[in-house]
Amino acid sequence: MMQRLGAFLGSCLLAFTAGHMFNYTVILYLQEVVGSDLLSGLGFGLAFGSSIVFGWFGGVLCDRIPPHRVIHGAQALFLAGLACLWWAQSGASADARVAWVLGGAFLGGLAWSFVGPARLTALAQMAQVEELRPATILFNLQVLVGFGLAPLLIGLVRSRYQWDAVIALSAFGFALSSLLIVHLRTHANPVVSNNSVLGDIAEGFRAVGSDRLLMQLMLTAVLGYAMTGPLQILLPKLARQVLLLSELQRGAYLGLLALSLIVGGVSALALAKKVRHGWFMLGGIAAGSLVFSSLALTTSVPLSAIGLACVGIMGGMVISLVVSGIQAQAPVALRGRVMSMYSITSQVIPALSGVAAGALVNAVGVERAIPMAGLALAGLAALATLAMARLRAYHGQ
Repeated sequence: MMQRLGAFLGSCLLAFTAGHMFNYTVILYLQEVVGSDLLSGLGFGLAFGSSIVFGWFGGVLCDRIPPHRVIHGAQALFLAGLACLWWAQSGASADARVAWVLGGAFLGGLAWSFVGPARLTALAQMAQVEELRPATILFNLQVLVGFGLAPLLIGLVRSRYQWDAVIALSAFGFALSSLLIVHLRTHANPVVSNNSVLGDIAEGFRAVGSDRLLMQLMLTAVLGYAMTGPLQILLPKLARQVLLLSELQRGAYLGLLALSLIVGGVSALALAKKVRHGWFMLGGIAAGSLVFSSLALTTSVPLSAIGLACVGIMGGMVISLVVSGIQAQAPVALRGRVMSMYSITSQVIPALSGVAAGALVNAVGVERAIPMAGLALAGLAALATLAMARLRAYHGQ
């Protein structure tokens, strides 16, 4: 399997690392250079939230044309967004800087709308039936590693260079990612649709709504990704204001997510046949949320790092199991549309929770915002456990 999928998975790792570098650049630039937590939340919302409008069309597009073409088009949009960020840093006036950053964030949001469902649809065409679940967990591992690795790379680069070097490294990642799959060939859905685009979108909704397990897996993805926004918005401020870490130390602290997410993703791969997936997903969200809520209660860097690692491990395991379950349940003829719903969830929910986290920390400060966010998510996970009987019985086989 790895011999056939290795180049594609490597391309995914580069693309998602560069993509999360893009998101972190928007957040940190607006926090540190512009000096606005509210704008940083808004920028993150644009970078991930555009898919709530355009992601549905991305799913239809992945069913109608070969998804490898969608991948290359989306990564070209990322490069255009990075060009906007570079101009904001290097050429724009101080008055126009915020507009260029937010414009670049919007282009990145367009790219995120298409790249997720396109890569998941392409993966399903490349993997054999019995490989689909482990291949999807490996795919998600690249996503999680990219999410954790991005702040570490930014910290390393920023310890010696300016923001333009960070932007250049992200652009190089996208270019190399496309180069790795330049010979990849996929195909459109062989079942020709006579529906309009809106009709195809509605058909995808009906497919998810008629499958109780698939619906509850989607709702679990919503809960799992609700933690992502607070992590990206609140952790940089925790590291700077509470733990008093230097630039390089902040990058290492945030980059600890990389290692813990790897451990979580690998653990999911190893435990996939040994645990009851439904109970594990819901319990993992609740436990991770509670640990997250405790991060603001200590100024000890080692204790905080241990807590952050626990959050990352649980998050990596839960999201890996959720996405593999959705991929396995998705109807072949509607896979692009179903996976676009998952991708929209993975982008819009962090964006919305990121905007909310930005507003919350602006109102009450980081030391109160973290416990409030963590306890709220733990409570929602407890309610979901009571309500989702079909998911509780799900073994993942």
